[in-house]
Amino acid sequence: MLDVLVIGAGPGGLAAAAELGRRGLRATVADKADAVGSAWRRHYERLHLHTIRWNSHLPGLKIPRAYGRWVARADVVRYLGDYAAYHRLDVRLGVTVSGLERDGGGWIARSPQGDVRARFVVVATGYNHTPDIPAWPGRETFDGELLHSAGYRAPQPYAGRDVLVVGSGNTGAEIAVDLVEGGAASVRLAVRTVPTFVRRQAGPLLDNSTIGIVLRRLPVRLVDHVIALSSRLTTPDLSAHGLARPGAGAYTRLLADGAVPIIDVGLIDALRAGQVEVVAAVSGFDGDKVILADGTAIAPDTVIAATGFRQGLDELVGRFVLLDERGRPAVHGARTHPNAPGLYFTGYTNPISGMFHELALDARRIARAVRREAG
Repeated sequence: MLDVLVIGAGPGGLAAAAELGRRGLRATVADKADAVGSAWRRHYERLHLHTIRWNSHLPGLKIPRAYGRWVARADVVRYLGDYAAYHRLDVRLGVTVSGLERDGGGWIARSPQGDVRARFVVVATGYNHTPDIPAWPGRETFDGELLHSAGYRAPQPYAGRDVLVVGSGNTGAEIAVDLVEGGAASVRLAVRTVPTFVRRQAGPLLDNSTIGIVLRRLPVRLVDHVIALSSRLTTPDLSAHGLARPGAGAYTRLLADGAVPIIDVGLIDALRAGQVEVVAAVSGFDGDKVILADGTAIAPDTVIAATGFRQGLDELVGRFVLLDERGRPAVHGARTHPNAPGLYFTGYTNPISGMFHELALDARRIARAVRREAG
């Protein structure tokens, strides 16, 4: 029997395994993919970490300075591979964990590749696990191309095409800019809820991720007002381009539904230059037409749904009644649920302080908790 089974070889799982090993616990990482960091390998090519390099280290190994202030996707992948090698982690790839069951004082992880028994389990399969496209009426009748943002890699296939991007989060915003720079004939952005824009860098010395680390310790209403004020002072009024200024409440929204403010990497300039057109939210499809919430219809060649992900945990742990109404763990980090002692979760929040920073904290907390329980 293993001391600890970690499910998922992304940053959260690797960090947890490294910290568990540092405390003398035998941790094995299982992942269905054929390489560590598989989610980062699939992301669109222009993606960079939204948190500055020195706030994004995982425990025990710094990200190389050569990767720059804002680490590119390919360098994140390289770092995760180096991290697993540096800590000599026991990573077993091509292992699909299909479900968990209690086994006396421990757990059985069911897998087609062979069941695994462990005293403790850490679930780290990732926040962006299962692409989620809304069940828009008439979706199956659409004559054009419809794909989730998880299937988008680079703009070259869309050069000269009319593209509608659905979703005003960071992914939708960045893909819209990527399409403009890649030569799309027309780029529209369908917006349901007006986003709050913030700058990645607040002056030469202060970055957005450092501000987020400080803000997450303050009362929610105060953080709402700080973000609203910062946005008003550092970003222009885009009302003339279809995006009215949102009121206070950005942090409240983030906690409620995971809607992170847009960290601008070019969308503001694209809107002001008329290169991206804001349109109403999508309400349905009809043949070659996309029907918008304001009653108008457009006929794009391609629709890219940057509409988020589900965590896909129901099959794995649903029988233990551990998930909230959104399908996310009701507890995470060092806390365990009364229905599942010895089962830990990491990486299922979308923190204002940045995902990598929070994963590092979770890894240390989980390792301490497991060490106490293991005796």
